Formats: sequence, structure tokens, C-alpha cells
Amino acid sequence: MSDFLTVLPLAVVMIAGPQIVSAVFFATSDMWARTSTAYVLGAAVSITGVATAAYFLADKAKGSGGGERGDTIDIVILVLLVVLAVYTFLKRKESEPPKWMGRLEGATPRLALVLGFLLLGFFPSDLITSVTVGGHIARDGDPWWHILGFVLLSLLLLALPAILVLLLGRRAKDLLPKAREWMNTNSWIISELVIALFIVIEINSLASS
Repeated sequence: MSDFLTVLPLAVVMIAGPQIVSAVFFATSDMWARTSTAYVLGAAVSITGVATAAYFLADKAKGSGGGERGDTIDIVILVLLVVLAVYTFLKRKESEPPKWMGRLEGATPRLALVLGFLLLGFFPSDLITSVTVGGHIARDGDPWWHILGFVLLSLLLLALPAILVLLLGRRAKDLLPKAREWMNTNSWIISELVIALFIVIEINSLASS
């Protein structure tokens, strides 16, 4: 499987938790179209920026050290994944969204833009995931644009609540709060499974190098 496809499941980890919950709040607000669009745009800038920075840093490190540096990159990625798995597990009991999320239904597009940028770019789990993706793509010498598949899938998942409202109207606004409750409780399990899969991929890469 090419690295372009290998990193795609990590898009699920990117949006699990307050990221997708915020998207649901925006999709059920009065200005749902404008705030949801702004939220996704903010996320697009930060996800692309962090993953790109990680890609070029890893690519430069690999180029200056050959195969030994490539193994070092794999080890760094593996450590980041373990940290991400532990972080996700420790946060699993926080099933209730923070109180500040209750204000998102009345948020302005500007606030949604800023929140998308900060939440998807600098939330600990998202920061680690984007760095992992950028480093992994660079590790095997794939072109930068392979990152874009991961970015686009992450954005599509973030936009999904708004897309459902666009397609289903009021029915979606009745369904989304129930979906939000389910995601608050169970999204960490899906994230852990995806992270475990990627850990296995990295261990196999180290073993075969």
C-alpha cells in the first residue's frame, strides 16, 4: 500500500473529539453555512501548514543523513504515536464537551475560523497526528502533494455535519445532537484502533530497514 493511502486513516484521529463536536455545534447554529465554512477553512490552513512543515523538516533530516536518519525518523514517529495513544486513552473519560462549546451555536464566522485554525493545528492530538503524517510521507521519499489526500479527507470529515444539514435539512439537525453524544463516548476507541494500526506499520518499517 502506498504511503498516500496508508496515512488516510489518521484523518479519523484528527477529527475525533472536540474537533468534530465543534463541527456539529456549528452545523446546528443559525449561521450554520457561514460558520461551518469558516471552521473548515481555518482547519485547512493549520493542518496543511503543520503537516508541510513536518514534511520538509523530515525530508531535510533524511537527506543529510541517509538511511540512518531514515531510521531515526521512523523511531521519532513511533514515539509520537505511542504518546498519541496514551494521550487519547487518558482523555477517554472526558465524554462531556467543555462548557465553552455550548457557546458555539451562536458563534460568528470569525470565531469559527480562528477555532478551526487553533483546534486542528495546535490541539495536542492533532499536532502529533499532522507531524506524524508529514514525517511518514517524507520518510519514504514521496512527494509533498501526497499529504493533500490526508488533508482533504480530514476536511471532508469536518464538513460532514454541514453537508448532512445541506442534504437533509431539519432532519439532520435533529439527528446530529444524538450523533454528537455517541462520538463523545466512543470516538476514542476508533482513534486508538487507527493509531494501533499505524504503530504496527511503523514497527514493520523499522524491522525491514
